[in-house]
Amino acid sequence: MNPALQRRLIEAVATTVIEHADELTSLDQAIGDGDHGLNMRRGLQAVLADLDTISPKPLPEALRLAGTKLVMTIGGASGPLYGSFYLGLSKALADVGAAGEIDDDTFAAGLRAGLDAVVARGKAQLEDKTMVDALTPAMDALDAALADGRELGDALDAAAAAADEGKKATIPLIARKGRASYLGERSRDHQDPGATSSHLIVKALADVVNGRET
Repeated sequence: MNPALQRRLIEAVATTVIEHADELTSLDQAIGDGDHGLNMRRGLQAVLADLDTISPKPLPEALRLAGTKLVMTIGGASGPLYGSFYLGLSKALADVGAAGEIDDDTFAAGLRAGLDAVVARGKAQLEDKTMVDALTPAMDALDAALADGRELGDALDAAAAAADEGKKATIPLIARKGRASYLGERSRDHQDPGATSSHLIVKALADVVNGRET
């Protein structure tokens, strides 16, 4: 992965989520602490502030630095979870050297490892009304598309569409993890903020690979 693309990927994920921070906060005010958007904005702004240091590193190291930054600055439950996603992806790609090429299947396997790290950290499963409800169908769709021989950009579009459906599918669910679980039945009929920010991340990746970033 060339340095320019690497920088665009890290930057696009950060800017996309930051642009939707108010929406994420509004969703979290309904069923959580009301700070998801604020916390994500703070953490990703910290990544952007160090982008000139982070982005030139080999991709595994860049992801490790970004993930560590998120753990240190986001706070709450989201910091460890989103940090774990970055760190899991970083660890999976650790064998790729500074000049190494990351093929599509390797990148997809890295994203799957990021999801596995989130599950290991938060112990959430499908239909618990969490970010896992967006990330799991996204990774399944990505793997299936690549197995069908589709290009990475097309496969990431399929992943983003699946994440979008996954986030919407959280609306009728009763939360079984996190702050929202304290509400019981009252958590129903609300879209999960973590699933929403996870969809934004996958969509940002798809937009960059397909040359649609602004």
